[in-house]
Amino acid sequence: RYTMVVVVDESVTSNKNDDVSATRTPGTRTSARIQKIKTTQDAIKRRKQEEEAITKAEKPVKKQRVKYNNINNNNKKSVTESVLTEVVKEGVIPEAETVSFGGGENVEGLKGEENKALVVCSPSKRQIGEKSAYSMVTETVRAFYKTFLHYVQEEEKRCKKDEDDKKKPKSKEEKKSKKDKDDKKKTKSKEDAAEEKRQHKRPDLKALSSMLSSNTALTPQTRIGSIPGVDVGHQFFSRCEMVTVGFHNHWLSGIDYIGESSHREYPNYKLPLAVAIVMSGQYEDDLDNSEDVVYTGQGGNNLLGDKRQIKDQVMSRGNLGLKNCLEQNVPVRVIRGHQSRTSYVGKVYTYDGLYKVDKYWAEKGVSGFTVYKFRLKRMEGQPSLMTEQVYFARGRIPDKVSELRGLAREDISGGLENIPIPATNLSLQVSDNVVLPSSASGCNCKGSCTDPRSCACARLNGSDFPYVHRDGGRLIEPKAVVFECGPNCGCGPSCINRTSQRGLRYRLEVFKTPKKGWAVRSWDFIPSGAPVCEYIGVLKKTDDVDLNPENNYIFDIDCVQTMKGLGGRERRVGEVAMASLQVQNDDKDSGPEFCIDAGTTGNVARYINHSCQPNLFVQCVLSAHHDMTQARVILFAADNILPLKELTYDYGYELDSVHGPDGKIKQLACYCGAPDCRKRLF
Repeated sequence: RYTMVVVVDESVTSNKNDDVSATRTPGTRTSARIQKIKTTQDAIKRRKQEEEAITKAEKPVKKQRVKYNNINNNNKKSVTESVLTEVVKEGVIPEAETVSFGGGENVEGLKGEENKALVVCSPSKRQIGEKSAYSMVTETVRAFYKTFLHYVQEEEKRCKKDEDDKKKPKSKEEKKSKKDKDDKKKTKSKEDAAEEKRQHKRPDLKALSSMLSSNTALTPQTRIGSIPGVDVGHQFFSRCEMVTVGFHNHWLSGIDYIGESSHREYPNYKLPLAVAIVMSGQYEDDLDNSEDVVYTGQGGNNLLGDKRQIKDQVMSRGNLGLKNCLEQNVPVRVIRGHQSRTSYVGKVYTYDGLYKVDKYWAEKGVSGFTVYKFRLKRMEGQPSLMTEQVYFARGRIPDKVSELRGLAREDISGGLENIPIPATNLSLQVSDNVVLPSSASGCNCKGSCTDPRSCACARLNGSDFPYVHRDGGRLIEPKAVVFECGPNCGCGPSCINRTSQRGLRYRLEVFKTPKKGWAVRSWDFIPSGAPVCEYIGVLKKTDDVDLNPENNYIFDIDCVQTMKGLGGRERRVGEVAMASLQVQNDDKDSGPEFCIDAGTTGNVARYINHSCQPNLFVQCVLSAHHDMTQARVILFAADNILPLKELTYDYGYELDSVHGPDGKIKQLACYCGAPDCRKRLF
């Protein structure tokens, strides 16, 4: 019921003759920055010709659908096992076979073997209601960061308690108890001390352990080849994130491999067998030339992080796995790590595609110890988007607004926003006939709310704060309603429970798209759970809205629909603390009483497009009052959003829910381009 459709507004276009009706198409494209760069034409053409030849020459004997986590490879020696969504068993494969990896890119496979599995990416054949691999990856990563932020909150509480305990005057008994604890710490081994520190300081490891133990990680089984739903150029913000989707199953080791204990699952392979490597500068002998890399084997380096080799490496585990990949012509996933201030671990990891081990040797390293070197070459027929190009694309972010091409105005907000963006107004205006609710009594905290047990606002959120302090405040997870501190609270503006009230944090840009009119993207990295912007306009009664068909910037304040989860697409957690706000599960729905009209007065949020698989979500927030019919509408980041990626949210339409003046169902195509696009907005 979020009736917002993006159109071109003459106030932000430099050409007044633009065809408004032609650009009123909602939806979103995948961001140009992260789109796959056009693949090598000759290689792709050759692969397609080979696939067509196979299709014509060999008639499929049996066609079987397989699940994401359950691909059987007992009777196949091909590297294509457990690669994608559909297996077509063939008779004799010609000299060169075509294998389709995650995302649909064709990669040359092995030659001259019988009874191979031809793995074909065919998302168009996916059954209705079945989630794509991309959706499964996205949901798993979101679940990881939700769990991660829960543990971050626990760590913040622990640190706060330690600080408070240090400030409190201690009795003799407490001093003696502290002395006993200190004595015990002195007797602890270095390993015990390191383990205790790791348990305190690594909420990401706790989150990973929780997901693995609860079996909510996407694919714990080690897989050969590409991973469904993870295309070349995909970026991870920690190794733990990679583990949760089965992309690299070791959060510390650089080589992920299938061990010898898995010989029953892989009877036709010589194990161990490497499946992925991470190049992140951990070894002093690594050499990276993009298309060709020289990778230093594992073992023998100083784990303290100075990268120095302190003993000889041996040909075992991952090193032996890479050697066996060379002998059996098995591809390896290559991930490159780079320093990044946007990641909580200080690095970002980019998937650079499939490589084959070309050669290996042993030599004396820089520090005088024996190391194994493996030269890997990138396989042909893959997207040419690689780590260097990803970072080059980031380098295109301008230093100032005036550097944008085709800029209509440098700041159409007139300086009302904290950061110059092409928008119009910051503050929410109220129509003359709208009566604002009475103010909430607020909490009695002083300075900043710190104790959820004594804070009245925190108790409304389920006796805890909905935000963590990290990155300036992040919402742990979407909630039915978020109760923030308001004007009558005793805390100040720095309170964690006022996170959404601090205005814009990120540099946003409104840009023109080919099909959708205007759209919004950020020049900055936005972490999941961060507030992006508030939907601003004129607060009106729904019945008083002008029925102008050209005004497509009406946002109905329908918290009930948000609580119910947009038809199940965005489920919310937690119960509403106030009985007056409980959602009734009946069929009677009188609709929203109030709406926000951004047709003539609004901010950047009016230009944010719809997507069937969005990276933002709508959150109803109550602060000045507790009347959810006039809740503030805040857009939060659902994912870690890279710079220059378009911002989108789900407009909340149900299919066949919109009727025209004649009573007939109206339909509007969706161009969001998401893997699970419904093809229609309504």
